[in-house]
Amino acid sequence: MRTVGRVVTKQRLGPDAQVDDKAIIIAPTSFAATDPFLALSEDWFSSPGFDWHPHRGLETVTIVLDGVLEHGDSLGHAGALEPGDVQWMTAGRGIIHRELAYRNEHAHTLQLWVNLPADRKLVATRYQDLRRDGLTVHSGPGVTARVVSGESGGVAGPALTHHPVTGLLLTLDPATEHTQPLPADERAFAYVIAGEVEVAGRPVTAGQVAWSDPVGRTGTSTLALRTPDGDERTQVMLFAGRPLGEPVVLGGPFVMNSRAEIEQAFRDFRSGRFGDVPRLARLRTR
Repeated sequence: MRTVGRVVTKQRLGPDAQVDDKAIIIAPTSFAATDPFLALSEDWFSSPGFDWHPHRGLETVTIVLDGVLEHGDSLGHAGALEPGDVQWMTAGRGIIHRELAYRNEHAHTLQLWVNLPADRKLVATRYQDLRRDGLTVHSGPGVTARVVSGESGGVAGPALTHHPVTGLLLTLDPATEHTQPLPADERAFAYVIAGEVEVAGRPVTAGQVAWSDPVGRTGTSTLALRTPDGDERTQVMLFAGRPLGEPVVLGGPFVMNSRAEIEQAFRDFRSGRFGDVPRLARLRTR
């Protein structure tokens, strides 16, 4: 059985030049304690959103909670994601992309940054748009699990990953007990999107994230979840990944293993090795 070592409340930052409101759920400050996860943010935006910007050395997992997210990239991809859809982007050796609210109306998203191992930092760039209806689902008494990546309940999620990551979106009814199997060597976090739940006996409410560190090198562990009586369903983002144990150097949108690699990333971007900054038109009004 897993335990929870700490529960952290998200930090609401308010509006800035890009968003109407922002919160930091996993701050990019204590990488050894969150490895292989780097950051998790929650954003509410209309205009301008996140216009063209580069990335290298990481993967981003974007979950649309409300509204419609419009995206495009330097490989020519463009599209729109709706509530419940997930996008798994591998920045790898370098990409330029943008994330906007469709028709500048409204988008509410969660975005997780997942680190890439040193030997995979410069893999080919890849986009995976995972529609809500295309996610693998398994259910039990009072719980429905949409599997984004890894395996759960005997089914595998559709996301392709460069490092083992279990990604689940759980919906639990009131007065429900659920035991979630997870690989013993993975660090797990449970972010409560809505409602409240006990995670390994620790109370966690909406806007809080509970952390459970690895409990072994092999085999399977279990994480106990229990919701209280009431009328509200609880929604939980539960992700787990094997820690990399490698140096992390953050340089704005780039995540590498050394300062020299960060400087090289900036040189490559400025010299055009990520490709030209796209000039893709906005999506047509539907």
